[in-house]
This record gives sequence, C-alpha cells and structure tokens, in this order.
Amino acid sequence: MKTERITAGLSIKRSVDAGTEDQQQIVRAIISEVKEKGDYALFAYTEKFDGAKLSSLKVTREEINEAYETLDDEMISIIREAAENIASFHAKQKRETWLYTNADGSILGQKMTPLDSAGVYVPGGTAAYPSSVLMNVMPAKTAGVERIVMVSPPGSNGKLPAGVLVAADIAGVKDIYKVGGAQAVAALAYGTESIKAVDKITGPGNIFVALAKREVFGDVDIDMIAGPSEIAVLADESASAKEVAADMLSQAEHDKRASAVLVTTSQDLAQAVAREIEKQLKSLPRSEIARASIDDYGAIYVAETMEEAVQTINELAPEHLEIMTEGALELVKDIKHAGAIFVGRYSSEPVGDYFAGPNHVLPTNGTARFSSPLSVDDFMKKSSIIMYSKQAFDQHGAKIAAFARLEGLEAHARAIEARND
Repeated sequence: MKTERITAGLSIKRSVDAGTEDQQQIVRAIISEVKEKGDYALFAYTEKFDGAKLSSLKVTREEINEAYETLDDEMISIIREAAENIASFHAKQKRETWLYTNADGSILGQKMTPLDSAGVYVPGGTAAYPSSVLMNVMPAKTAGVERIVMVSPPGSNGKLPAGVLVAADIAGVKDIYKVGGAQAVAALAYGTESIKAVDKITGPGNIFVALAKREVFGDVDIDMIAGPSEIAVLADESASAKEVAADMLSQAEHDKRASAVLVTTSQDLAQAVAREIEKQLKSLPRSEIARASIDDYGAIYVAETMEEAVQTINELAPEHLEIMTEGALELVKDIKHAGAIFVGRYSSEPVGDYFAGPNHVLPTNGTARFSSPLSVDDFMKKSSIIMYSKQAFDQHGAKIAAFARLEGLEAHARAIEARND
C-alpha cells in the first residue's frame, strides 16, 4: 500500500454508484409489477432471486422460537444487552412538544409526533445482520412509532437467519416478512395483500435496494441512499500500526468498493501500517474483498502538521473517523465533518457497529458534510403551533397585510383585514 504526502488540492477517490441504466430499468419494472400484482409478484421474485419457494411471506412465532433454540444463551444475552445500550442512547435524543407564551398572550410552539409506521430493510442472503435490525428498530421504537414492519430476503431454505429473528423479537418487531430486494421496498412503499404500506423506509441494501428507495422517495420517506462503507483514521506516532491496520481492514472487508484511509503526521507509522495491512491480509477470511478495497479505494496520507491532517479529514467527511493520537479528545472540537467519531485506542470502529449505543447507520460518500446518523428525529414529525392573541393581532395585523400585498397576494391581506371589523 503506497503512502504519499498531502498536497494542495488533494483529490479523494470515492466509490459512487448511481446504478446503470439497465439496473434502473429493472428496478422500475419490479416496482411496477409489485404495485400491479401485489403478493403474487413478491412470491415470484423471491423464488427467482433468492431461490426460495414460499407458502407464506410472514414469519411465524414458531420460526422465531426455533431461532432462539438455534442461538446459544450467551449470544442471545449479548444481543439483548446491545439492544439495551442502543435504546438507552437513543432515549436521550427524544424531544418533546414545547410551547411558550409571549407577553402579548400569543402562544407559539412545536408539536412532536411519531410517524404512524416505518419499514426496516435488513440485508440477507449469505450474510446475517442482527446489528442492522437493532440500529433501525430501536430509534423508531423510542420515537413511539406504533407499527414497525421488517423485511429481509430469505435463504434458499425459505428462512431468515436466527440472529436476525432473535434481534427483531428482542427489539419488539411484530411484523416480519421474508422478502428482499427492490420488491420488498416496493411492498413497503405501496402495500400488498400481506404487507401494509408504511410512511418511511430505512435500512441498507444492495444497489437494487438503494435504487428502489430512491425511486419511491416522495411517496414515502427514506433515511438515505447509503454508499459503500468508509473509515478514516487520524493518527500520530503514538498509534499502534497493528491496531490501525486492523481497523482499516475491518471496513475494507465489507465491500470491494469500501474505503479505508489513514491520515497521519508520522512517516514511520505510515510505512508500518502499510506493512501491517499486507501481513494481516494474508490470514483474513474475506481477503479477496478487502484486497480489492485497499487497492482501489485505500490510501495512506502523511501530513506535515496535525492541523493539515485535520483539514484533510474534514475534506474527506468520512462515515467513520477514528482518532488515535495523544490528546485525542482535544481534537474532536476541530472535526467538522464525520458521521461517527471514535476517540482513543479502545474505541475501535466495531465498538460502535455493534454495542456502544450510537447508531451505525451513517452518512457516506462525503455526505457527512450536511447529514447525520439515523436517530429518533428520523421517525418523528414536527408541527408548528401558532395561537395569536387579539392583542398581538391588533398590534401586527396591518404589518402582515402589508407584507402580503408586497408579494401581490391580495386575498392574504384581506384575510387579515376581515378580522378588523
């Protein structure tokens, strides 16, 4: 892995996939068919894409009980504790309705209302992501969403992974369906005989899921269009090359298009990390994926000063940022753009992925410049409350009418003046 000095106008290579025209057409066709044929289309696509011939889409209580029997008690306990940590963190985010009264008697405020329903997409197939279940469901539950629907593609045996089902049950999901891909997104957006439409869809997926979410946005809300995973490590000479390399590879193994970047003030650390990455790749089970990620989207940059290194991090606006320096906490104030910030040696990125409590659904592809992690706010609506008093109306009515006439809206002005009689 090459190292290079930071130069003015450094261009950061990002993995951005908007989908091909063929992929977009496939997604539109799937959505159209689900809207037209409902469950029939879901059964057909599940058999076609997942190799599972189902008699029912909905997961039964028996299947959930079987999942509990499959997992050992320790793993169930770990999932339960992670859920508690995530719920505790998100409880601190919840905002309440507020009102205040002006001196003139007017009452103004904001009403907070949870969404009626939310759909959670959990990736499946050859992998299992119980952490995705918890990270999407717990903030929705904390917000007070009454109906949460989970969808996930089954394996060829027609079942969902045990860990996914146990996590969903611990999180309190009642409606779980064995369907994935663009067809699942369409079902959540428009409804079928089995799956009632929801107000918002969250959760990661492959390119077809991402394109489907983009396609239905406007008819329903979505969380974000997530790209491949990213990690940036900000380090000085105090950092361990072995630990930095391991953390970079923890994201590189996700996807061939994942990005792992080290920005450091130490040339010695840069070279040691490059060697460690090569060494650790040899024994990594997903080495082929991680190798492609490191070769195509990995980088090590050496800065002259920490100020220059921090500037580069802010240009990257990474999904995950680890700070592994002396006085790491002091540097947090200088970070403007990052989805999640992991501070110090013992805050390896997987701590946040699975257990600590903050959400792991994060902005990617530099969108941390203007967006935030999934939170309770994503599952709530805000309504303004305006109750003008007669005193306030008498004092400001003429000004309001004048403002309306400035915009050429006479009926607006007359609506105010009608109350002067």
